[in-house]
Amino acid sequence: MEQRRETNGGGYRATAQALLPLLGGAANIASVAHCMTRLRLGLHDRSLVREAELRALPAVLGVVADGAAYQIVLGPGAAARVTPEFEGLVAAARASSRTAASTAPTAASTASAASTIADELSARGEAIRAARGVRNATPVRLLLRRIAGIFVPLIPALVGCGIIAGLNGLLTNLHWLPSTAPALTALASGFMSLLAVLVGHNTAKEFGGTPVLGAAVAAVVVFPGVTQIEVFGRQLAPGQGGVLGALAAALLAAHVERWCRRWVPEALDILVTPALTVLLPGLATLYGLMYVAGEISTAIGDFANWLLATGGSVAGLVLGGLFLPLVMLGLHQALIPLHTTLIAQQGYTVLLPFLAMAGAGQVGAAAAVHVRLRHNASLRRTIRSALPAGLLGVGEPLIYGVSLPLGRPFVTACVGGAVGGGVVGLFHQLGTAIGATALGPSGWALFPLLAGGRGLGEAVAVYGSGLVAGYVAGFVATYCFGFTRTMLAELNAPELPYDLPGATTQSPRASSAVAE
Repeated sequence: MEQRRETNGGGYRATAQALLPLLGGAANIASVAHCMTRLRLGLHDRSLVREAELRALPAVLGVVADGAAYQIVLGPGAAARVTPEFEGLVAAARASSRTAASTAPTAASTASAASTIADELSARGEAIRAARGVRNATPVRLLLRRIAGIFVPLIPALVGCGIIAGLNGLLTNLHWLPSTAPALTALASGFMSLLAVLVGHNTAKEFGGTPVLGAAVAAVVVFPGVTQIEVFGRQLAPGQGGVLGALAAALLAAHVERWCRRWVPEALDILVTPALTVLLPGLATLYGLMYVAGEISTAIGDFANWLLATGGSVAGLVLGGLFLPLVMLGLHQALIPLHTTLIAQQGYTVLLPFLAMAGAGQVGAAAAVHVRLRHNASLRRTIRSALPAGLLGVGEPLIYGVSLPLGRPFVTACVGGAVGGGVVGLFHQLGTAIGATALGPSGWALFPLLAGGRGLGEAVAVYGSGLVAGYVAGFVATYCFGFTRTMLAELNAPELPYDLPGATTQSPRASSAVAE
């Protein structure tokens, strides 16, 4: 076991070592973060990235260069393990550079020349980045990325607590181990009870404020004593407004803090700025934001229930069919505030089972590609290696390694997701509502998190029916409409290397490398 652990650790470090020089070195790294499947980087100059070589690395499943974030798809588990190795290499390289600079005082002229060159390269990179920013950084997309940056770090805890909640519900329904129910309830609910505080912390950090001050302002949302405060003739309730209220409160706090930093004298800054940052947004939260956010949260829950009860099948078609493009762009994380709001209100999010159908369509489409291109050994290896992750709801390997480079199968995979979502929506419309007690997993991994008004058994049956429908529809649509005759002739020749005409998202070598 120890030997295996060391081998895996060495592999993650080797991946990080291979990535760093292809990204322009440590000096080009502005920020490092990760989500469940991606290494998310801020880069000073994207022109320094050797993208073709980056895509060809065996560990790289795809690259999403969108706006301010440069995202490298590494797959589930790998992203969380490569990131600390990568951060360590960046820190070590920067420390080495500082040491070298301090021990070479006689090379002033050389350093000056190098500095001039570096300045020129930096200026050129800034110009390129600014030009791209004008094209890509629309206000809406930047806002969505920031919202994703607030909630992505919380996903592991949301998943863990959701699984514990699902386990507790299963044990309760089966009347097993009743003495453990209070302990499991505490473990599952403790994090959720303080979720608003953590959202406030991350919001302030994302918008340029002091994180702990954002947490302090957001904490009033969950403080039990708010029941003694009346707003518009109604008593406040702890948690009213939920994560939306906490997000708004911390955002206001960040703006107030930045204003204070500009105008408060330095001698008074340590006393006045924190006090005003908590006081002013805190009062605004208690006497306005909590009430407004509470009404919005209630409206979201009521609208979701009404939509699925009256037009569930149509809503399911839309949600299941459009989710894959959101995943491709990395914008699906922006839906987390809606999920968390629904979980806080109803105990589960009704949206996630619909969105999970997109992965079912992707799996069905990949299976059809595997059948149709029986002579393309490298692509079939790629599918076999990525299919287990796809069944567990991790779609990036199949998106970037199979369907998106091929083009038409990506569209037919969306059709499969739409059909699966329509099936789940039809059951909602007939009165069998289901949801997920946490967010993060999908596919088969979502089964332990399912909940519904009619018990776990019916929730599993409805969700399973949607998955099967998505698999079948994705397979049939791709088998019948996923290829033109020209594509089949080019891609299905014996011993043909994986060379996709017009493919821009995944290089041939990278796609073969996924299977390796």
